[in-house]
Amino acid sequence: MSLLLAVDVGNTNIVLGIYDLDRGEDAPLVHSWRLATSRERTVDEYGLSSLALLRHNAIEADQVKHVVISSVVPPLHPVLDAWARVYFKAEPLWIEPGIRTGLKVLLDNPAELGADRIVNAVAGLELYGTPLIAVDFGTATTFDVVNERREYLGGIICPGLKISAEALFQRASRLPRVEIAEPERLVGKSTVQAMQSGLFYGYVGQVDGILARLLAEYPGARVVATGGLAKVIAASSQHIGVVAPDLTLDGLRILWLKNRKAGK
Repeated sequence: MSLLLAVDVGNTNIVLGIYDLDRGEDAPLVHSWRLATSRERTVDEYGLSSLALLRHNAIEADQVKHVVISSVVPPLHPVLDAWARVYFKAEPLWIEPGIRTGLKVLLDNPAELGADRIVNAVAGLELYGTPLIAVDFGTATTFDVVNERREYLGGIICPGLKISAEALFQRASRLPRVEIAEPERLVGKSTVQAMQSGLFYGYVGQVDGILARLLAEYPGARVVATGGLAKVIAASSQHIGVVAPDLTLDGLRILWLKNRKAGK
């Protein structure tokens, strides 16, 4: 068995995904897991955690033949590079400037584009076509735009919903932490309900307001959402057309394949 381990390193979570390469270029995602992102963990701590997850699903380390990693946490790069080499005997492909993407990046400084954003853009255009607006509900919420010429035009970055909720709790001494969920009613009958309504509908309004402006500039664009809160927000959004929970992992698989064919 030949497996690809795709690793998406975010500020909050590290998402691991296993693809079965024996099933062809459109290899399916077999399993995925989340680990809390920690800059203090050692190579061995990440190694033992990942091996436990694999073995829980009857996968042995020697079945993993390839590793591809995107990361927005630079301090973890040497740790995870060593982790891939020590525990999987694989030289990882890092998503970074210079790799083959199939996109023309039209930014003032293409090197500053986050790896996760380029991965989402590649996955979105390969799986759903262009023009494309990819929305990722992570620690930050990002909007990325690709035109019909497969040109990455740029995007928008907003504070994530969880950041907004935590800021409200920390800066208002009488307000509690609340669960982020669609409230039962618009007008809250308690402080918690009022906060949930404000956070949820305020965020849906922000997302749809941005998407309405983007769609006015790029009519006909497909709006694809991913990230932990994508399904929750999309249910109340007027503009999100597709929810793709595994968009980033699928993008890593696509980029690994592109660069393998290119000899990287």
